[in-house]
Parts: sequence; C-alpha cells; structure tokens
Amino acid sequence: MNGYLSEANFLMVEEGFTTRDLLENLLMELCQASDQQAFFVADLGDIVKKHLRFLKALPRVKPYFPVKCNGSEGVIRLLAELGTGFACTNKAELSRVQSIGVPPDKIFYSSPCKQVAHIRYAASHGVQLMTFDNEVELSKVARSHPRAKLLLGITADSGSSAHPSMTFGATLKSCRHLLEMAKEQAVEVVGVSFHLGSSGLEPQAFAQSVAAAQLALEMGSELGYKMHLLDIGGGFPGTEDTRARFEEMAAVINSALDLYFPDGCGVEIIATPGRYYVTSAFTFAASVTAREEVPAEQPGSDARRALCITSVMASTAPSAASCLTTPAPHLGCTSSFLCPLQRPCLEQPLHSSSLRGPSGHTDDRIADGLELPELHVGDWLIFEDMGAYTMATTAPLGGCPQPQVTYAMSRLAWKTIQLFQGKPPQPEDDRESVCTPLSCGWEMVEPLCVTPVFAPASII
Repeated sequence: MNGYLSEANFLMVEEGFTTRDLLENLLMELCQASDQQAFFVADLGDIVKKHLRFLKALPRVKPYFPVKCNGSEGVIRLLAELGTGFACTNKAELSRVQSIGVPPDKIFYSSPCKQVAHIRYAASHGVQLMTFDNEVELSKVARSHPRAKLLLGITADSGSSAHPSMTFGATLKSCRHLLEMAKEQAVEVVGVSFHLGSSGLEPQAFAQSVAAAQLALEMGSELGYKMHLLDIGGGFPGTEDTRARFEEMAAVINSALDLYFPDGCGVEIIATPGRYYVTSAFTFAASVTAREEVPAEQPGSDARRALCITSVMASTAPSAASCLTTPAPHLGCTSSFLCPLQRPCLEQPLHSSSLRGPSGHTDDRIADGLELPELHVGDWLIFEDMGAYTMATTAPLGGCPQPQVTYAMSRLAWKTIQLFQGKPPQPEDDRESVCTPLSCGWEMVEPLCVTPVFAPASII
C-alpha cells in the first residue's frame, strides 16, 4: 500500500452490513445521547468502484480529482492511495493535499483566477502545473512563479455548439497572441486545458473541444513549445441512474482522442472528474429541530408546515420521497438543496411542507412545496447522493460546525485496492471470503460483480 490510507481511517464493513444498518446504528447512538447534529456516512468502496470504472472506460486519461468538490480527509486519502492526481484552486486546498504527503508532481493548480500569494505558495512548495487564459494571469505567473509549467485554457467556439457554462478560456483567435506573450516573458507552456462544466452537458461537446485543443497545441508547437499535455476537464455525471450517460461520454471522448491525439503522439491526457467520483458515495442525515404550521388563511400562503433541520451544508434534494436531483454548490452555512418532482412512497397522508436550515436567515431556504408525511421535532431525514460540493475546505462562515463524516468500506473493496496495486491482500482469520459490500455495486473488473446494495432515501 502507498501509506495514505489505513484501516484506522474507516470502518471495515462485514458481510450483510449495509449503509442503512450503519445509519440506523449511528442514529440510535445519537438519540441515546440526545445529540441531533447532522452527519454524513461515506461509502469509500463506491469511490473505488468509480475509479476502476473510469480507468476501464477511459484508459488513456489520468484523473486529477478537484479538491473543491469534496475536500474531506477520507476522500483525499483514498484517492491518493489509488494514485490519482489532485486539482487545487487555492492555497488551502494545496495545503490540504500536501499535508498527507501527496508529491507536488501530482498536483495541478487549476484555478483560472489565482491570487498572487497563492501562486507564490505553490512555487515555494514545488507545485508547477497551472493554467492561464489571459494576459493578466500570464503576467502574474511570470512574475511570481517563473518555473511554472502552464496549460493554456481554451474555450470552444462561442456559437450554438458551445456549452453555456464555459465562462473561462481563451478563444482560438486569441491563442497565438497569448502563446507569443508567454514566449516573450520566458514562461514554459506545456499543453492545453478546457473545462465544459457538468450541467446538461452533451457528449459531443467533448469532441468539439478536443478538436479545438488540437489546433491550439499545434500553434504552441509552431512557436517552439514542447506541447505534451491535454486536460479535458470534468463534467462527468456521478449517480448510478446516469451511468449510461457516462459510458456514452467516454465513447465520444475515446473516439475524439483517437482521431486528434492518436496513441503514441506524445500527448498525455488528464481530466478533473469531481462529481463523478463522490456524489453517490455520501449519504446525509439531518434531524428536524423546529416545526411551525402556517394556516391557510394567512395572506399569500396555503396551509403548509415549515420545518427547520440541523443541516449546515448540503447539495441535493431531500429524498424522503425517493427523488433524484442534481447537486448545487455549498454557500457558507446556508443549506443548498435543489428539489425536483417528489415521488411519495410512504403510506401516510402527505402535507405541503417547507424545509429550512438552522441559521435563521431568510435565505437559508432548502425547499418549498414538498409533499411530505407529518414530521415532528426529532425525526430524521436521509438525503442521498450528497458527496459533491457539500464539504468546505476551510471552516464555514459564521462558525457553523462541519458535520461529522463516518467513513466505511467493505472488506471486498479493501482487498480490491490491494489487488489493484499489485500487492497480495493481507491474511485474514477464519472469515468467509464472500462479502456483501457497502457500496452501490461493483463492476470494477470482470471477476468482481456483486448485486447493488444501498439504503434508499427515507425518513427515520
């Protein structure tokens, strides 16, 4: 093993023990202690599964995990153990990754807008790979980190084919000028980067961007740069219901790479998948701490229940009615849920309900118009797919505490990490070798295939 992750960092889950069991055990302990703090349960085995699926689907692409997506220690340690790189956007993230021993050559300072102090911090700690997409960023790097190795960030054509989220990046028309400016300032440019975002991304957008990147790389080569690196960014879905979409994206990317950067051309391919790795691995539990009924006769309102829960950060809809959603970013101490159509699954009368966070701010609104059973103070809500953009790298604003994370991994997943690294698994005592994993199911390698086992979203 590489030494980043050990059995002391997580709970080893045995045969037949699921996320639901772990949640119920933790909730029982909290109720006995009269503790209603929100918490996460993280299935590290699900991340192992995602990693091996990524390598299988995109064999030429090396993943660099964006720390801003989930900077929790268990995630960072696991991905470091698996050999991924890390994409950091500020000094705090750089420090977080290097504090566990990740070497500088596995770190990518990926922010398009960098503070000078953070650039100098990267320089003093040996982090060289970073991006630029305009003259201002180029000048900051040239002054503060002359030994940096830069990727030119590009955007696709601004026409109808471009993805709306592509707010950063130089156009192809400005690429040559920026490359010439870098030459004048004696800055080394080693490749090209693009990022398409993750909201409703069409797979064909990757092919268009890879084609644009090939043109930008040619410009750099013509100017004498040794262009040998392409970053294709993120945008890969992270939940099981979008698995087919990930496979479709991978097929399009592989075809584009084979066409524009055939194997043996000397260009290394990296990507920054964030949501893909962690979304489905985390489940969030929050308790109802206050309840108020709003009468129908109140002006401008229908009869509804307003519920306050203990969450201080979250990014998907409450799944008490088994709904699936797209995550939203965490904003300070306010809750950041998105709520889609609810699908009631409980045989109880449903009531129009609103969910609020604990801060008391009017903006701390999680959801309105939810059809939920009658809830009382002390009831717990379980939220699925909570791994992306729910963990602040630094302490949240206003002094709100970070929810505790309980990490778990099946024995099968732990063995798989050892086998993946070419090391024999550690000997066991007289346990059976067949183990029902905590993860959502495995398809890491052909010999390993276990029926998915994961707790449904619910009310406890």
